[in-house]
Amino acid sequence: MTKRIAIVGAGVTGLSSAYFIKKARPDIEVTIYEASNRVGGKIQTYRTEGYTIELGPESYLGRKQIMTDIAKDIGLEEQLVTNKTGQSYIYAKNKLYPIPGGSILGVPTDIKPFLKTKLISPLGKVRASFDLFKKPLQIDGDISVGSFFRARLGDEILENLIEPLMGGIYGTNIDDLSLMTTFPEFKEREEQFGSLIKGMRYEKEQRKKQRQLYPGAPKGQFKQFRHGLSSFIEHLRDYIIEQGVTIKYNTSVQDIAIEQKKYVIKTENEAHSYDSVLVTTPHQKFLEWFGNDPAFDYFKKMDSTTVATVVLAFDESNIINNYDGTGFVIARTSDTKITACTWTSKKWPFTTPKGKVLIRAYVGKPGDTVVDDHTDEEIVNIVKKDLSQMMTFKGSPDFSIVNRLPKSMPQFHIGHIEQIKSIQSHIRNNYPRLRITGASFEAVGLPDCIQQGKDAVEEILNEI
Repeated sequence: MTKRIAIVGAGVTGLSSAYFIKKARPDIEVTIYEASNRVGGKIQTYRTEGYTIELGPESYLGRKQIMTDIAKDIGLEEQLVTNKTGQSYIYAKNKLYPIPGGSILGVPTDIKPFLKTKLISPLGKVRASFDLFKKPLQIDGDISVGSFFRARLGDEILENLIEPLMGGIYGTNIDDLSLMTTFPEFKEREEQFGSLIKGMRYEKEQRKKQRQLYPGAPKGQFKQFRHGLSSFIEHLRDYIIEQGVTIKYNTSVQDIAIEQKKYVIKTENEAHSYDSVLVTTPHQKFLEWFGNDPAFDYFKKMDSTTVATVVLAFDESNIINNYDGTGFVIARTSDTKITACTWTSKKWPFTTPKGKVLIRAYVGKPGDTVVDDHTDEEIVNIVKKDLSQMMTFKGSPDFSIVNRLPKSMPQFHIGHIEQIKSIQSHIRNNYPRLRITGASFEAVGLPDCIQQGKDAVEEILNEI
């Protein structure tokens, strides 16, 4: 008898999970339930008059190969684009400073650029050098990203370099952010080499060797597609449909029930039984079906940050930006509402018509209600006011877009990964052939979500 698997959620995790099921077991019948009228979740590309504008995630980290591998398999290899390399900046002390060359997420590996930078005071540089002589930190299980890097490199490096680069990725206060969930490799290298700086020097050499294996490969870290991230989603959707996957749009799951040895997906109008279920929705949603199980209580108190992406398009005659680079992040000591800005037309030239300039700014911090408290027009004005500290506007934008992402950034606080491991163990022991995964669990990056889907699929297929 044909086995049947239901996937709840048609974001990148859900779609890629269907892809992996069909690759391994073409005979399995797969149905995806999606509450909205579109696939892709947070990924949303807006195309108009020669612009290719990302309203959600902007790109993905190229060294995490899994997304590129799928793209090549579904016929998108020729559409892959690597970002233009260029200087990135940090806005601190009311000024844009170039990020020192050779650093890995703010951790210095080359002495010369670090000594030259004016972002860090001489005293701050001396304090950071202590890392070379300090023993590895003794921690009990987990530690905050802030505490770890402050102990290794000092307050100044943390606040002016590391926090702007790391904090924004997860939308979490860096003194709450779990190191062992988000950046465990830094602790591993510190223990391996007895010094964080020495460990990152080794990491840098490893990455160099990897590039030498592919001498023609572009140097940028990030990848995109010529027609935007939605083109990846659209091709993946079409590919899995060709393999026999069914996608039910505008179909909100009301409940997931267990009946004998089957799982029953109940919607407003129907109920269908499946041998296995994979849930890929945000935790706020899957708590509707599993909230009565005390093992899931952790998710009831898990915070999520509301953020917004703000896009501004200008005629190049109406903006003066003399910085040659791809964008900047902002130190939390700065008096701004925005947290970062990408000079999109410089980083991704294919996104913008000739003679135009495209900028993406990011708004939303933990505990900050600016996105909830203001209209789109007010948010655009806030962004323009903040950006006017770094560049000059001589006129109004040709157009602007505010894309709000309510409660979209799950906050991975200290101890998160241990809680997740416990919950996943509970699911394996009490809900056979059912898995729950996605951005609320282990990581928020697109390749990370795909990898989580792949791992869940492998477990399900071993049980089915």
